[in-house]
Amino acid sequence: MQAGAQDKRIDVVGALRGAGFTGLIAFGLLLPLIGFLTGVNGSNQLVLTTRWTLLFSLVAITAAGRFIYSFALAPWLARRAQRPAISAPSARLAHVRKWAIPFAIGFVIVYPVIVVVTAGPGGAQKWIDNFGIQILIYVMLGWGLNIVVGLAGLLDLGYVAFYAVGAYSYALLAKTFGLAFWLLLPLAGILSSFWGILLGFPVLRLRGDYLAIVTLAFGEIIRLILINWVALTNGYAGIISIPRPTFFGIPFNATDHGFAAVFGLEFSPIHRVIFLYYVILALALLTCFVTVRLRRLPIGRAWEALREDEIACRSLGINTTNTKLTAFAMGAMFAGFAGSFFAAREAFISPESFTFIESATILSIVVLGGMGSQIGVAIAAIVMIGGTEIMRELDFLKQIFGPTFDPTQYRMLLFGLAMVLIMIWRPRGLIATRAPSVFLNERKIISVDLVKEGHG
Repeated sequence: MQAGAQDKRIDVVGALRGAGFTGLIAFGLLLPLIGFLTGVNGSNQLVLTTRWTLLFSLVAITAAGRFIYSFALAPWLARRAQRPAISAPSARLAHVRKWAIPFAIGFVIVYPVIVVVTAGPGGAQKWIDNFGIQILIYVMLGWGLNIVVGLAGLLDLGYVAFYAVGAYSYALLAKTFGLAFWLLLPLAGILSSFWGILLGFPVLRLRGDYLAIVTLAFGEIIRLILINWVALTNGYAGIISIPRPTFFGIPFNATDHGFAAVFGLEFSPIHRVIFLYYVILALALLTCFVTVRLRRLPIGRAWEALREDEIACRSLGINTTNTKLTAFAMGAMFAGFAGSFFAAREAFISPESFTFIESATILSIVVLGGMGSQIGVAIAAIVMIGGTEIMRELDFLKQIFGPTFDPTQYRMLLFGLAMVLIMIWRPRGLIATRAPSVFLNERKIISVDLVKEGHG
């Protein structure tokens, strides 16, 4: 009894010591970043202001988090690691897994209806556009990158380049030739897939860090081309007045030939937002369906073999050249679809929308969700992108930390925190388990010409 109390006291002392040390490190790191803020006054003079309340609040939160981890979370993780592995999920968990995916699909289908009923047409536009459409774009991008990174095991840091190719392909062709969205959508995917093949050829013999460096350079090359080829892309000014998609030729405007007039409805911008929501939902579900089907085909099994061991993959007679090229091409195609939708939704694009931070965000979604897991990528996109959008609604924090406090500026800080927590809690991502692509449900007899003994 006395020894247990002494161990408890030692744990508290050690946790307090670790929390204090972590608080000092956080104070040193955040002092120049958070504690001081530079600005310009009316006389164009540099003014230095301090934000001690915000600084000490973040330091206190960091130290408290370290104390909770050392005192409670670390012992729990140690006990959890010593527990025997569970061979089969419980009946309740299996029941939840059985109905989770149909419920999630049904919810995203009726989501606009729920939002319109609860928030009204005026308030629903923000929740459908900023949350629903924005999250689904990143879900689709995450599923596309999951083919390259999660299934084939090829680290791609320039995925945003294919996203940009799809967006600029749609914008330029729509403005120059007046082609419709539904015709340019597959064309943008084909062009992005072509650029994916072009990227694949130089990196056929590269792996690991070298592959990441080349793909990062490719993404930056595409961005610099968009900036400097002013005659085609208009440089930093971007492309404006991009034609928006129509409903089978019916535009979403207030004219007599618009969507509302044709169907006898009162004109509202919510009509176009709901239409765009279901378009990106269909594209995202198409991406998921194709990925799942491809994973069960020989090319999908070749991707997974390449991910596990490229040398063994070659020894099995698999053409690694074609395997890598198809992975890059398929991932780039879905990024092109998402890029064309992005251009049609915004009606304006510029190189600033396709920076490296976008590639990092998409890759973070894939890693946090669990590489190779479709459900995990969707959950990570909802948490990361939805959390960022929710931060825009936290205006009440300005009353605590001052009027200059902007929660959205700390998005990358939360990304880093989420990555650290995932590395501690689930190093393989939120959904770390994957069902095998091919397996035998029962024991079968093998033909005599396949084995010497005649039986399997």
